[in-house]
Amino acid sequence: EVLPHITVILMTFCPHLSVLCVTLQCNVLTRLFCVTSEQMIIYQVGVLPSHFYNVLADKDYAGFRSLVGTAMTLILINSTLKSVDQYICNRMYVCWRTTLTESLHSSYFQGRVYYTLNVLREDLDNPDQRISQDAERLCKQMSSMASRLIVSPFTLSYYTYHCFYSTGWIGPVAIIGYFVIGTVANKILMSPIVSTLFEQEKLEGDFRFKHMQIRVNAESAAFYRAGKVEHTRTDRRLQALIHVQQRLITKELWLYIGVNTFDYLGGFLSYIIIAIPIFSGVYDGLSPGELSAVISKNAFVCIYLINGFTQIIDLSTTLSDVAGYTHRVGELREVMDDILRKQCDYDPASGESYDFDSDFNIHAGPADTAFILENLSYKSPFSDQLLVDDLSLKICQGTHLLVVGNTGTGKTSLLRVLNRLWEAESGFVHMTTCFGPRGTLFLPQKPYLTDGTLREQVIYPLKDIYPASGSVDDDRIIQFLELAGVSSLLRRTGGLDEIVDWSWYDVLSPGEMQRLSFARLFYLQPKYAILDEATSALTEDAEAQLYRTCKQLGMTLVSLGHRSSLVKVS
Repeated sequence: EVLPHITVILMTFCPHLSVLCVTLQCNVLTRLFCVTSEQMIIYQVGVLPSHFYNVLADKDYAGFRSLVGTAMTLILINSTLKSVDQYICNRMYVCWRTTLTESLHSSYFQGRVYYTLNVLREDLDNPDQRISQDAERLCKQMSSMASRLIVSPFTLSYYTYHCFYSTGWIGPVAIIGYFVIGTVANKILMSPIVSTLFEQEKLEGDFRFKHMQIRVNAESAAFYRAGKVEHTRTDRRLQALIHVQQRLITKELWLYIGVNTFDYLGGFLSYIIIAIPIFSGVYDGLSPGELSAVISKNAFVCIYLINGFTQIIDLSTTLSDVAGYTHRVGELREVMDDILRKQCDYDPASGESYDFDSDFNIHAGPADTAFILENLSYKSPFSDQLLVDDLSLKICQGTHLLVVGNTGTGKTSLLRVLNRLWEAESGFVHMTTCFGPRGTLFLPQKPYLTDGTLREQVIYPLKDIYPASGSVDDDRIIQFLELAGVSSLLRRTGGLDEIVDWSWYDVLSPGEMQRLSFARLFYLQPKYAILDEATSALTEDAEAQLYRTCKQLGMTLVSLGHRSSLVKVS
């Protein structure tokens, strides 16, 4: 089940393959040098006790002093190599996470994928958690595994040779057989864990989302005095999560029993292997001191070889985590690719890379037309009932349009279809102007305020200030803030470019947020402005003033709303 998702993850790295290959090659070669040198040092440190047995048995004080100096030097070198190895491991983790997350971001923010995933698709849980948390954990676990996977073949080969030299064929054969049995047992014990881990991560995301929902809507909930209700519902999600975690812990118990049993049995196995040549008389000619040295050396070789195999068995626990994260990230990648393919089928232009800033001076299509609707029928993606049937309409420059109707009749849904957020059931929608400044802009029902400075709020969604930051642009922004009635924000924020440490949603009233959205609209100055109840939190006088300013700036307005005052200003 996980293998297809592993392929998807590997394909994610393909666009960055040349850079990754160079980086990975440098890291692997450096790491290979470190771990190889480290294993050589470890072997020398491991056989030191056998030399100590000899010099202590012979009461060789000069030899003892030399061995102590050698031991201190080897330990210092080994500590340095281990630290360098961990440093490279962390660098690989950062490199992999950067590549994987940026690749996921590239698909997530392409076209309308992020909207489809979060609003329209119900078959994929918590895309934000998969990108920010699961991808990070996947790269972390893989980097921790890489060190052992790189060094294991060399370590096992090296100590297998020494074990064969010390104990004959019976030592390596017994240890390899022991490892095979342990691998089969751990495979059986690990298989039920992956699906449970996947379920746990889903519930972790649901629990975190519930707390985020409360944080974002804290004031609304407080007006309802909804603390007890939200407490109950949040605890319900916690209990569901805890229930799955308990199931996972129970399943992991048997895996841990298997892993720990094989860890401890390995120690006894090494002494059994050493005992065979001793009891068969191979070392009968040695003195007690020499025999102790031989036992110490052989014990180290056997134990370290067993430890090498045991570390691979221990990877089963990490591998189960990696399999779970790979499944979640790979599934996200597949769903995003599927959305992109359908997007391109529905709207070929949507598959192209879109740069909002590049449209600032672009004029596309007929100069006097924004939309042409031909026999358009549409419905909600969550319902089979048509909202509008066989609508034909042309939206032209200079002809303002007001769309009214009761709640649920499809007014906002019309804008979603015009903006290609929803697919039409039948008919056609032709958007004959560019999207963005000097073209068409939408002001949604709920104002969107990004993080950043006051300047960044006004110029949003431009990535950079146009034409350039400076007094000319500053004067324009200040002028439009005044026209929108929110010039007081300059004093509250400390200036256009002062970084604020509070949430705009918490500080501004609904009316101020709508006024700031109009300041943004004035700055961008599109030919067509499509307003979805954009003045619902303002007085009729303020509404009339803002609409009047839009017309003075040359905008053609398409308004949606309930208020009778819109008839006068539209």
